[in-house]
Amino acid sequence: MFFHGTSRVNEKGHLEIGGVDTVELAEMYGTPLYIYDVALIRTRARAFKEAFHRHGVQAQVAYASKAFSSIAMVQLAAEEGLSLDVVSGGELYTALAAGFPPERIHFHGNNKSRDELAMALEHGIGCIVADNFYELELIEQLASGRAVPVLLRVTPGVEAHTHDYILTGQEDSKFGFDLNNGQADEAFRRVMASPSFQLLGVHCHIGSQIFETAGFVLAAQKVFTKMAEWNKAYGFIPSVINLGGGFGIRYTEEDDPIPVSAYVDCIVKEVKRQAETCQLPLPEIWIEPGRSLVGDAGTTIYTIGSRKDVPNVRTYIAVDGGMSDNIRPALYGAKYEAVLANRVLGERTETVSIAGKCCESGDMLIWDLALPEAKPGDYLAVFCTGAYGYSMANNYNRLPRPAVVFVENGDAQLVVKRETYEDLIQHDLPFKAKVRK
Repeated sequence: MFFHGTSRVNEKGHLEIGGVDTVELAEMYGTPLYIYDVALIRTRARAFKEAFHRHGVQAQVAYASKAFSSIAMVQLAAEEGLSLDVVSGGELYTALAAGFPPERIHFHGNNKSRDELAMALEHGIGCIVADNFYELELIEQLASGRAVPVLLRVTPGVEAHTHDYILTGQEDSKFGFDLNNGQADEAFRRVMASPSFQLLGVHCHIGSQIFETAGFVLAAQKVFTKMAEWNKAYGFIPSVINLGGGFGIRYTEEDDPIPVSAYVDCIVKEVKRQAETCQLPLPEIWIEPGRSLVGDAGTTIYTIGSRKDVPNVRTYIAVDGGMSDNIRPALYGAKYEAVLANRVLGERTETVSIAGKCCESGDMLIWDLALPEAKPGDYLAVFCTGAYGYSMANNYNRLPRPAVVFVENGDAQLVVKRETYEDLIQHDLPFKAKVRK
């Protein structure tokens, strides 16, 4: 068993987060319920920023809001002085609705629409990360005489040690201009030749849930090699290098993440070395942590329902959520740890598997979890669900999406309401049968 941030066991034997009893939260707001430890998010954000500050370099730490986007979360990121990475019109709209400074917004995505780009330009966001030639055409059509700040997203051919489905830096990728087949050079020449662009530099992202720094070093080397070629041939001087995110967190005892400062120290050291080697001014360094800011700050509380004992095989314990609020186990085979929130210190007398309530045999949250004897009405707390839980939640089987609560210093604040059955049908229209003659 392990805890993150402000999590602890209180005098009632209940799981407490941010000074608030999670059992009381479950009874007040219902389950499933996402609970976020605000203090832990602040600590992580400040650790990234302070690591760069110690090196005395210009940097932007942009929260990758795809991990968890809501008005309250965006406002928290703004309060901590972060920049913001968005990947859709919906995430951009949320950021603007939250009052986030548009000049600190970076717009990603491999298929930005004309309307999405128009929205970004209308609000003067800080940077568009250009992903393909079609997008360059759209920006030129929409620029209206402006020089739009852009980064070129490149695929450096670097593979991170992570799940195949979330690798993005290798050559065979839907993202970016390839460094090795001439696409990046063609994109560079096109951007430099057009008054519609202000090329800031280059972006790359090599994967997710990364526990080492070697991939970032190799990516920086490849990107600088290309930028040095452009400098020699065209006099281009990059003002920004963005090395993406993917910094890992601890989901289970098997995971062994390195400190935030270790990633930053390595990145800054290598960027400085490469800038000196390539005889380029030191560019501003941008990174994009998402999961590493919010992942282990989130805990999902479920209510336990049915039990199925399969003699000599396993015992299934079902909860009132599942792949509708956490699709990662079904999608990636992701692993989690959990405890009974109302009996954290109870003796673990049985090994069970936690099943979701969706009508899919693959809707399993955790296999082989040691727990005290679980009974209907107990509360199960699943740790580290803060990234890609709510943001990937869905209405499969017409299940309403859960509420989200922020906790900090003994206070709880509802920041996303639970969906109702009425919400589920609000966009449905009745079928009008044609009258047969």
